[in-house]
Amino acid sequence: MTNPSIELSELELDALTELVNLGVGRAANSLRDMVGEQVLLSVPTVRLVPRSEAVAILREREDSRLVAVHQVFEGDITGRALLIFPETKSLELVRAVTGGELPLEDIIELEQEALAETGNIILNGCLATIANMLQRSLKMSLPEILRGDGAALFNIAPPPEAGDVVMFLYIDFAVRERDIRGYVAMLMDMPSLVALQSLLQEFIARTTGEPPPLADARA
Repeated sequence: MTNPSIELSELELDALTELVNLGVGRAANSLRDMVGEQVLLSVPTVRLVPRSEAVAILREREDSRLVAVHQVFEGDITGRALLIFPETKSLELVRAVTGGELPLEDIIELEQEALAETGNIILNGCLATIANMLQRSLKMSLPEILRGDGAALFNIAPPPEAGDVVMFLYIDFAVRERDIRGYVAMLMDMPSLVALQSLLQEFIARTTGEPPPLADARA
């Protein structure tokens, strides 16, 4: 498969980017409360790509090992959310969250717990905001830490039953003037993406006053 079998219109993609941007902003505020310093997260670039292309994007951008916080979300849309960092950048994030004064051995010891907590805040902030704006609710699993390359992170068992697409978000972090960059990825199967598209159309209709398009308008 070279292209996702679902395409969002320009208006739908703009609406999704705006929702993600609101979610990222909320996550930045929560992370700021954790580190006690201003946290800047760039406006995310949102792309829907096949899983193989998401793996290739990470391979092109990152030549080192990756670490990810992984959570499953369930509701009207279901999937997996990952907050992904180059492994070296993850230690910088932990150092910022823990106050920046601990020795390296303590930071390494606290890495798992600190990453899980940080990822939980960022991913929940993003997804809860998006769900709220879509007037839906999502249930999130507890965070777990994954390590490996892009292929390992995006090929998490069990495999999807009806094809899948990665909603790939690239964001830059600036915490206490540290160079911390990361990615948010959401893996959803085709039924969930169709449901997401429908929810986006309802959201656009509510905000513009225009009726949503007919369900078979794209057939």
